[in-house]
Amino acid sequence: MRGMPDPQPQRLALGLSYRGTDYHGWQSQPDGRTLQDRVEAALGEFAATAVRTVCAGRTDSGVHALNQVLHFDAPVQREAFSWVRGTNRYLERDIALQWCQPVAADFHARRSALGRRYRYLLLQSAVRPALEQGLCGWSFKPLDGEAMRAAAALLIGEHDFSSFRAAECQALSPVKTMRGIRIEQRGAYWRFDFDASAFLHHMVRNLMGSLVHIGVGNQPPEWLRELLAGRDRTRAAPTFDAAGLYLTHIRYPSQFALAETSERWPYA
Repeated sequence: MRGMPDPQPQRLALGLSYRGTDYHGWQSQPDGRTLQDRVEAALGEFAATAVRTVCAGRTDSGVHALNQVLHFDAPVQREAFSWVRGTNRYLERDIALQWCQPVAADFHARRSALGRRYRYLLLQSAVRPALEQGLCGWSFKPLDGEAMRAAAALLIGEHDFSSFRAAECQALSPVKTMRGIRIEQRGAYWRFDFDASAFLHHMVRNLMGSLVHIGVGNQPPEWLRELLAGRDRTRAAPTFDAAGLYLTHIRYPSQFALAETSERWPYA
């Protein structure tokens, strides 16, 4: 059933989960093999007209999301649950809308965000992952959790994160506030949770490279203090694999009352 055009488009927020392995990141590209291209095409099929979206964070190629947040101005009138069910009919099996809700006209998925959380899932094993290929990072050497936690504690607070910033980063400032880092081991898996006001391009993957460098004994925890002070990307460890990185939460002011997806294995 076709919806009637809405003379005053309603702004909607969407929660999206996806496995980023087979896509060239979020942002639209000419080849069409991006998450933005696929999501907008599916929304357009359901709405029978073009739809443009804005996302909270442009994830890179191979990066996953549990609760990416988007907004768009709906070109037709539909019930919120219909946008979820109807759009998912046109999406690949590794992409799915989780929720939809109306928001105020001044809501902006990116600019309204107060903070973001990322999780990195890492397998510690003598052999590379097989079933988890594309879904986790890998270290064939044992990791020292206490050393990594001591290093991570040095990152808490407001810092210039230039040493962990990709050369192509377009952020206006390298200064961000790291609110928390939690590092836990569960069997053969390590889980690293990063909570910050915002993140620079490749920031989490660059931090992971240096934390793992410390974890395997190549540097002491105090090395991270030196990297922060040096503000020189070339002095830090190489960028870590995208496979284990997940965008998990976007935090907004309470007045928007946005829904959140529940976390599920192997991410909980």
